Amino acid sequence: MPALSQLYPTAFVTGASGGLGRAFAAMLLDEGVQVWGTARDPARFGVLRDRAGFHSVTLDLNDRPAALKVWAEASSQAGGLSVLVNNAGFGRFGEFAVESFAVWQEQLDTMLGATLALTHVALADLQKRERGALVNVSSLATEFPLPFMSGYNVAKAGLSAFSESLMIETAGTGVTVIDFRPGDYRTGFNQAMFSPPSSSPSAPRLARAWRALESNLLAGPAPERAARDLRRALAASRGGVVRSGSFFQARLAPFLARMAPLALRRAIAARYFGVA
Repeated sequence: MPALSQLYPTAFVTGASGGLGRAFAAMLLDEGVQVWGTARDPARFGVLRDRAGFHSVTLDLNDRPAALKVWAEASSQAGGLSVLVNNAGFGRFGEFAVESFAVWQEQLDTMLGATLALTHVALADLQKRERGALVNVSSLATEFPLPFMSGYNVAKAGLSAFSESLMIETAGTGVTVIDFRPGDYRTGFNQAMFSPPSSSPSAPRLARAWRALESNLLAGPAPERAARDLRRALAASRGGVVRSGSFFQARLAPFLARMAPLALRRAIAARYFGVA
């Protein structure tokens, strides 16, 4: 299989300072791709900063004018960008009706609104060049919503619906659109989330769901598996949904879900997370 750099010589990866984003950036660098990686704090890039072909970009997606400017600057430096990986995101754990609505609004503004604004400019560039790939990193939460993470579920489901729309719009343009849906990975994702407040009226249920979420993340595969799955999808130059994770989450559970009635799926999920 040829190196990805023959297909996609340059890439722009948001949220490249840790977790899946760092694994994606490292994989692309291994393939000879020039990578512009973003983070709010460039000190968190770690060893990526010392790698040949890596270009550090300081960016907070909430600053939309800055995001669009950064894309234009990176594209100019690269002589045109071949891939955009929309990976940046974060989780918020808590009861929708108890937490401030501003918490959920921030998540939707950043993970959906800001991502769409960046993609609006990036996709126009890719289509002008009549080649490239757009990778929207959504989540298996699109299919299996996580309890007490309503904002995350909505943002990721919206991103998947957005990807589906673009797959139709870009057909025949030379641009590949991938809806990349990872399951639970050992990335420290939970460490950045709000933990369940002990004063909540639903504290016991939140605590049980929190323990289940943490247990799943700790038992998940290393993020390098997700990077390998993304590599295969990019190398195939074929758009669509790519599920990534453990065999149960990425293969067996979606298959079983298609066979089970929705009410049964809800009951199983509630019992699984200890909130039945």
